[in-house]
Amino acid sequence: TESAAMHAPVLVLNEGVKRETGSKVHHANIQASKAVADIIRTTLGPRSMLKMLLDTGGGIVVTNDGNSILRELDVAHPAAKSMIELSRTQDEEVGDGTTSVIVLAGEMLHVAEAYIDKAYHPTVICRAYSKALEDAIAVLDKIAIPIDVNDRPTLLKMVRSCIGTKFTGQFGESHC
Repeated sequence: TESAAMHAPVLVLNEGVKRETGSKVHHANIQASKAVADIIRTTLGPRSMLKMLLDTGGGIVVTNDGNSILRELDVAHPAAKSMIELSRTQDEEVGDGTTSVIVLAGEMLHVAEAYIDKAYHPTVICRAYSKALEDAIAVLDKIAIPIDVNDRPTLLKMVRSCIGTKFTGQFGESHC
């Protein structure tokens, strides 16, 4: 009948696929995300290490650029894919910080996992992170120092500080 057809279940997954819910899924998602963060964690900071990768063409790539490393990963897990997408978006929107955003997200998930273990609902954890963001922005607003855009020496000092680690050796004093 027409009424029965309207209420028939719609199968989104193949019949043989197992569907899981709850904390088991939360933990699996967190573990997959943390695995992505762990891959590039050692490429961050003054003691960063290079990673040697085999690209799809069989060539060897040596880099410490988080986004480049993540582009070479072939992952199937949806949460891991989301982490890689986060890095790509960071690169497109900001042009830098791809490793930092992934490591930070991995650490935030690591901390959240402890609260999931204590049976906190994920929405409570998300609200707490939103409040922490508001508090962090308030602190940054208090400690921010206004910069005169016409003060060339100060601007050059800031630019050197920002690009100094990103382009070490490529851009010396001659470019700034």
